[in-house]
Amino acid sequence: MVTGNLLIVIFIASLLLLFFLILKAKLEPFISLIGVAFLTALAVGFPIDEVSQIVAGGFGDTLVSVGILIGLGVIFGQFLAASGAVEKIAQAIINVFGARKSPTGIALTGTVVSIPVYFDAAFVILSRLVKSLAIKTKIPAVTFVIALAIGLIVSHSTIIPTPGPMIVAENTGSDLGLFIIYGLVIAIAATLVGGYLYGMYIGKTMKVDEDLEIEEAEKPTYKKEISTGLSFFILGLPILLIVGNTVTQMLAPGTTFATIFTFIGDKNVALFISVIVAIIVLRPYIAQDYDKLYSESINSAGIILLITGAGGAFGAVINESGIGDHLINVMQVWNIHIFLLAFIFTQILRASLGSATVALVTTSSILGPQAAELGVSPVLLGLAICVGAIGLSLPNDSGFWVVNKFGNLTIPQTLKAWTLGGFIAGLTGLAMVYILYLLSPILPGI
Repeated sequence: MVTGNLLIVIFIASLLLLFFLILKAKLEPFISLIGVAFLTALAVGFPIDEVSQIVAGGFGDTLVSVGILIGLGVIFGQFLAASGAVEKIAQAIINVFGARKSPTGIALTGTVVSIPVYFDAAFVILSRLVKSLAIKTKIPAVTFVIALAIGLIVSHSTIIPTPGPMIVAENTGSDLGLFIIYGLVIAIAATLVGGYLYGMYIGKTMKVDEDLEIEEAEKPTYKKEISTGLSFFILGLPILLIVGNTVTQMLAPGTTFATIFTFIGDKNVALFISVIVAIIVLRPYIAQDYDKLYSESINSAGIILLITGAGGAFGAVINESGIGDHLINVMQVWNIHIFLLAFIFTQILRASLGSATVALVTTSSILGPQAAELGVSPVLLGLAICVGAIGLSLPNDSGFWVVNKFGNLTIPQTLKAWTLGGFIAGLTGLAMVYILYLLSPILPGI
């Protein structure tokens, strides 16, 4: 097995090869990802008889997590769009925030939704809303894609009760209440800068997706007009079920009610229930043939599943190679401020391992116990770790491909919009940590 700095060289080389295959050789992302995963596994020295197992295991583990979710999510979004519900919700957001500020609305919506709902689930559920808002406001779709995605990943990385931030709070010995309060402050700032402001900026430099122009020209018809209230109810149903699970586990653990919600509040079951409800309740509003809706949904989900699974396979190879452990050893000798070290530490692990949650758990387990010894606020140290997990999503992260495909972006657009946008949001979060640090003499608990 390869060890030391050569692991980092192999990791960088594998990314460069992947970009070359997709961007220059025009090879399909699924084939490119699987091929690079095999080559990387061989390059780091995995036994030949284990290479296929590691790649297949990473592919399977990723689809175990998001496979059903993506399939159901595409069908759910298709029925919402066909009934006119997405248009109604988009119009409601425009009415509240105005057309020009509607990206702010979708960004803050993402921030709130991702507190109880996983990033992938929330993005899939709300992705149809992005298209409708772009058509109605004439604002480029990429602006809404990034506003939503950044809002979601910021909450996913910083706000309890999401598992990653919860573990960080525990490992640093932070007060949970203070962690939530200051986490919300940081999350809102990071979302507005990385999601809204940066999203608006790049929206001016990227061409509106051709699919949106086609959809706008088609002007779909409906049997009758759906109400705004019913539209929000259908969209929010899976979110309400998932949140219900979280709330009942916190307030009434061990009860029959909590046990029931453990099942119906599972992300896959919640979305399945929502799909069934949508199929039944939205029928009076849908003019399209149901068979056609199913067929279009399955065709769309197929390529997304393949590419997302392949991204997980590549990420598994990187994870198993020991790159993360080597980076930990290297960074522990750096003589820099603890908050900045925590941020850089988590960012590099996020980029190399392809998982925000793994990066948070790993970093907090190492740096968390040092808070008392260094005399720094455990809350601020924990939040510095959390904001480090926001950015630098690369092709070894399945979320990269979810944003890429559901956002109708090219690979360069995904890197410029999603990867860099997340990094900017993370830097904003770090700046907020230091602002809170400077204000700590007058702030309670830190």
